Amino acid sequence: MISINSVKPALEQAYVKLMLDVIGRGLAMASQVDDEIKQDVAKFPVGFIVSMAVFNSDAAFIAQVNPQHHLELIDHVPTKPDLTITFKHIHHAFLVFSFQESTAQAFANDRMIADGDLGHAIRLVRCLNKMEALILPKLVAEMAIKEYPQQLSLKEKLTGAANIYLKVAQSYLKGSASQ
Repeated sequence: MISINSVKPALEQAYVKLMLDVIGRGLAMASQVDDEIKQDVAKFPVGFIVSMAVFNSDAAFIAQVNPQHHLELIDHVPTKPDLTITFKHIHHAFLVFSFQESTAQAFANDRMIADGDLGHAIRLVRCLNKMEALILPKLVAEMAIKEYPQQLSLKEKLTGAANIYLKVAQSYLKGSASQ
C-alpha cells in the first residue's frame, strides 16, 4: 500500500520542477515585454548567466542575457553561472512556489542561498517580483511578493500578463527552451 508520506515528496518535486520551468520561461518572456524588467535585465552584462535551482534536485532553470539584453533560457552552462539562487530543500521551494511563503521570507528564514553578487541577486528578485505581480492574481501576488506595486494599473497588469502568457505558451508549443 502506498502511503501519503511517500507520495508527498514526489508530488512536491514534480510541482517545483514544473514551477521552475514556468518561472524561467515567464522571466525570459517578461524581459522582452515589460519595460521595468527590461531595464533591470539591461543592467546585467551580455552573457551574464543566472540559475535558480534546488539543492540535490534536477529542478532548475538557467538563463543568459543575450545581445538584445533579454533573458534567454539555456540548457546547460560551460562554466559556473554568474548568479545562482539555490533552495536548500525541495520543501523550501514548494513553500515559495505554492505561495505559502514569499521569496523575501524564504531568504530571511535561511531557506535559500545566493551565490554571486548581492546587487545582481537583488535585481533578479526585483524582476521576479514584477513578473509575479503581472501574471498572478493580485490576492496571490500579495502573498508571493514582499510589496505589491501600488502603481500597477489593471490595464498594465492585464496587458503584461497576456503578453507574457502568450509568449510562454508559444515557447512550449515550439518545444524549445530558448526563445
